[in-house]
Amino acid sequence: MPGYGQLLQRGYRSLAGAVRSCTDCGWELSRRTWAENASLAWSETLLCLLCAIGWTWLRRAAAGCLFRPFGEWCNLQPKDAAKMPESAWKLLFYTLSWSYGTYLLFFTEYPFFHDPPSVFYGWEKGMDVPTDIGIAYLLQGSFYGHSIYATVYMDAWRRDSIVMLIHHVVTLTLIVFSYAFRFHNVGILVLFLHDISDVQLEFTKLNVYFKHRGGIYHRLNDVIADLGCLTFSISWFWFRLYWFPLKVLYATCHSSLQSVPNIPFYFFFNALLFALTLMNLYWFLYIVLFVAKVLTGQMQEVNDVREYDVEESKKTTGPRKAGELQLPKSWKEGNHLKNGLIKDKRL
Repeated sequence: MPGYGQLLQRGYRSLAGAVRSCTDCGWELSRRTWAENASLAWSETLLCLLCAIGWTWLRRAAAGCLFRPFGEWCNLQPKDAAKMPESAWKLLFYTLSWSYGTYLLFFTEYPFFHDPPSVFYGWEKGMDVPTDIGIAYLLQGSFYGHSIYATVYMDAWRRDSIVMLIHHVVTLTLIVFSYAFRFHNVGILVLFLHDISDVQLEFTKLNVYFKHRGGIYHRLNDVIADLGCLTFSISWFWFRLYWFPLKVLYATCHSSLQSVPNIPFYFFFNALLFALTLMNLYWFLYIVLFVAKVLTGQMQEVNDVREYDVEESKKTTGPRKAGELQLPKSWKEGNHLKNGLIKDKRL
């Protein structure tokens, strides 16, 4: 696997060479490239849309019939009970999707994780998409279609919800276009490297919500939340800021041109992947700044600065006004970094 220096050097050289060789770049070339290389049937688009609607219906049903009643039975605090169904739903999906991605990359003959340049070996326009990868694309594409709707109308609104919405649009665009241009191999690798952080994030958030239930403090959930916060922070850097650029960006920027010299939509796909990297850095800054404030004693009482409190908003000027998530005394006594970190997310 290359290092950051090789990524920057070879990636820049490949990008610069592609720019120099593209003498007729523009709208007309893009339209012609789409017509000649894209393979996306209307039936496939309709199926993805129907599945997105299905995810929305399933989430409402699960929240109403399972998650909310369970939260009431556990006697969660009101704020925690309101947020718990969202995290439980996301944990359920991301555990499923990451497990399936793990199966594809480590329990089949696909060599993409250990040999990232192989994602472009034997590429042909209109090539068949293997059924197992097609299933992963249908699950992920429809879920991110649902997530765009859910971010606006179903999820708790946060300070970075606009960035989250942009993230979902970028991710869905990458999924659709990579499927249409048969870059599905690299797509599976991208999804695998991102989903693990979401599994840890939602699992840790749930333990924070269940830490105080029935008016009693539960230390086991507190310890699990501590450990989850630590592993989430490490995995975010390792998967999204180390493996993702060195495996995916190196393959798409440099290796792709070695295997397919005239690869279609080269600049478009790499621009979206770079945007995804920048958003990963944006959210990682939340983690770094939070840790710095805690370690330097600048925060005596830790609040999640991304949260908006709906009840507070009714007392102020707008429907969604900034609020704060209070942490227990154990935090103020130095009980690690969990509540702020666990809110800082991805794709």
